[in-house]
Amino acid sequence: MITVEQASQIIQSNQSSPIIESVALDDAIGRVLQEDLIADRDFPPYDRVTMDGIAIAYQDVENGCRSFPVQEIAAAGSPQKTLSEKGHCLEVMTGAILPKGCDTVIRYEDLEIADGSAQLQVDGIRHQQNVHHQASDRAKGSLLVKAGVKLSSAEIGIAATIGAARLKVSRLPKVVIISTGDELVTVDQQPLPHQIRRSNVHRLQAILKREGIIADTRHLNDALAEITQELAQLLDANDAIILSGGVSKGKFDFIPQALENLGVEKLFHKILQRPGKPFWFGKAPDGARVFALPGNPVSSFMCTCRYFLPWLNASLGQQTRLNWQATLASDVDFKPDLTYFAQVRIQIDADSRLMAVPVQGKGSGDLANLVEADGFLELPRGRDRYLAGEQFTFWPYRSF
Repeated sequence: MITVEQASQIIQSNQSSPIIESVALDDAIGRVLQEDLIADRDFPPYDRVTMDGIAIAYQDVENGCRSFPVQEIAAAGSPQKTLSEKGHCLEVMTGAILPKGCDTVIRYEDLEIADGSAQLQVDGIRHQQNVHHQASDRAKGSLLVKAGVKLSSAEIGIAATIGAARLKVSRLPKVVIISTGDELVTVDQQPLPHQIRRSNVHRLQAILKREGIIADTRHLNDALAEITQELAQLLDANDAIILSGGVSKGKFDFIPQALENLGVEKLFHKILQRPGKPFWFGKAPDGARVFALPGNPVSSFMCTCRYFLPWLNASLGQQTRLNWQATLASDVDFKPDLTYFAQVRIQIDADSRLMAVPVQGKGSGDLANLVEADGFLELPRGRDRYLAGEQFTFWPYRSF
């Protein structure tokens, strides 16, 4: 068996290279950007009025002027106007270009406008107040968003601002999730006493959907010939395969043998961890990566969160990824010399720390316990007690 760190390194060193495609701006949310976004003009592109009110020349205030005849109105979206007479003003709206000859904006709340004049009602007017100066945010040609970012609504807004109607992004890999086992029936069937409904594929399909991947699903019975035949076709048609079950040492665990028959290179089998020890990972001759996970629901779910999703992000070329850290809320004792992925519920304490509250289940088959937790806290091997107040890596499966 290898360590968690070794397994992670092997998986990350076998990431796929991003394939670039162009998508419409409205379809780009959640995708990994594969081009830099550059400012096509200054941000803002002109001296911008930030308050409804009047625009004046500040020198008039310095000269003691308190009443300003209104010359005209400058609305947002209209061409730039010019203040042509000293001691006068223009009414201006938020977003308008600051008129020529003006350098200061006084908001309506500080004025009384009557008989065509604006009367100043307050003192303390500051030079250039309420003006957002041209290029004060970013200059034309500035790098706004660097390639490798997972696009959120903020980056979508930037792309729209610079006129990027289409964006170059990483193509999402084609993934199939495969359940194995004669005891499994579909969710719409009534199980016999010796059967259970398939849940792993739906759980894993759901977490991939959150990443934008619509994964196909398949089911294979415990028959070596059938498994080998089906896997041969699926390896050719997909970039990654996630299998659930059939990787331990049982007499009907045929997945490792079937993969070997198909020439899939085994890169490791079994990790010093709990849950998920029997995890098998390999690479097919045509390049498909194979994540053969244990059939127990907690094991397969944890391995997807801990290993598949980081591989996916790296393969898409995502450069910036959040490394979650959470503080253990109470002591945890764990005797085996294995990395322990403890199920935890997250709370925020008075100091705004992420506190990981252990949620003890009844083993890797206790799928119901997953609904009580928010993710897995990675407790490293080499010790048998983990103390409250210590920080560890947290692998969430809920959004925060």
